[in-house]
Amino acid sequence: MAAPRVAVLTREYPPEVYGGAGTHVEYLVRELRRLADVSVHCWGAPRDEPGVVSHQPWAAVAEPRPESAALEAMSIDLTMAAALQGAGIVHSHTWYANLGGHLAKLMWKIPHVLTVHSLEPLRPWKAEQLGGGYALSMFCERIAIESADGVIAVSGAVRQDTIDCYPNVDPDRIHVIHNGIDPEIYKPDPSPETLARFGIDPSRPYAFFNGRITRQKGLPLLLAATLDIDPQYQVVIVASSPDTAEIGAEVDALAERVRTERGNLVWINRFLPREDLIRLHSGATVFVCPSIYEPFGLVILEAMACETAVVASRVGGIPEIVVEGESGYLVDYDADEPRAFTTALAARIQELLSDPARASKMGKAGRQRVMDRLGWPSIAARTLDLYNSLLQ
Repeated sequence: MAAPRVAVLTREYPPEVYGGAGTHVEYLVRELRRLADVSVHCWGAPRDEPGVVSHQPWAAVAEPRPESAALEAMSIDLTMAAALQGAGIVHSHTWYANLGGHLAKLMWKIPHVLTVHSLEPLRPWKAEQLGGGYALSMFCERIAIESADGVIAVSGAVRQDTIDCYPNVDPDRIHVIHNGIDPEIYKPDPSPETLARFGIDPSRPYAFFNGRITRQKGLPLLLAATLDIDPQYQVVIVASSPDTAEIGAEVDALAERVRTERGNLVWINRFLPREDLIRLHSGATVFVCPSIYEPFGLVILEAMACETAVVASRVGGIPEIVVEGESGYLVDYDADEPRAFTTALAARIQELLSDPARASKMGKAGRQRVMDRLGWPSIAARTLDLYNSLLQ
């Protein structure tokens, strides 16, 4: 069979990548292009990369309000769908592009594959961010998932969540293809100079968090846990882009409390280039992922590839990545018992901060797991197999 002409639809694409879905698309496209003819349709500024088309929202709906984000997405979806004449298959990522994939399926009579990175019904806090636009984001996701020819879930947990949220979807159309990482890019790169540049003492252990300021990522829970960690240990947090002013203010107040009552908090409130993040991962004794919802957890793979032990919530797809007691520790999360979670989280973090040898052993086991199971070439090959099965 000839290689299919694949059109990938995504909000994020380099250099405008701010989350795990964008990173996923970046590496999947890179590997798929070794196997097939792939074009990319994305949001944002014009790209110089051949085969990449950027799209902008219609001026009539491009208002500077969070609620308008859903209408902007839908306008871009229309322009994406219109641009796909001649494509053999369309593959959309996140609700921002799912409707475009669905419309292209109808307009051009081509199969639509959709990757579920997260599910809108499981992120009710987005109503804070999008207002009435949240109902539109759920509409875009629902109609696309229920009509897609193939649905890729990035973990077994996401597959079950998809079945639970959208019972009209035939489970046989939902395929688990895990997220991946490039271990040649994400690998240990210790740099005491980089740590010192950010105000981190290279000679002292530290716990590390990297993520957006959103309810999903659990940063307020980590800050609460930090108050129970011995103040001799450093806590380094890279966090920016709050979803709303309210959660931004909440996190700022908690961070100030940690500075006042405990100290030894290094806060980096801006986007960092990949090279710096790899060095911060490499220098950390433990990476912390306190998410309350995490379909997969690509940032955990980034930490593991850098040989960093992990302490994470036992939610979503995380238990499919972190092997309890081998590459890190998992902490049970119960929304009704946040204090029990933060206490247990603090205990596990401190356990590794006080035992660098154990943390190092776990970090090495984590990188080996990444090398053995989660490389992008095999993920791209499985994705292409799915495309071909739908084109037969």
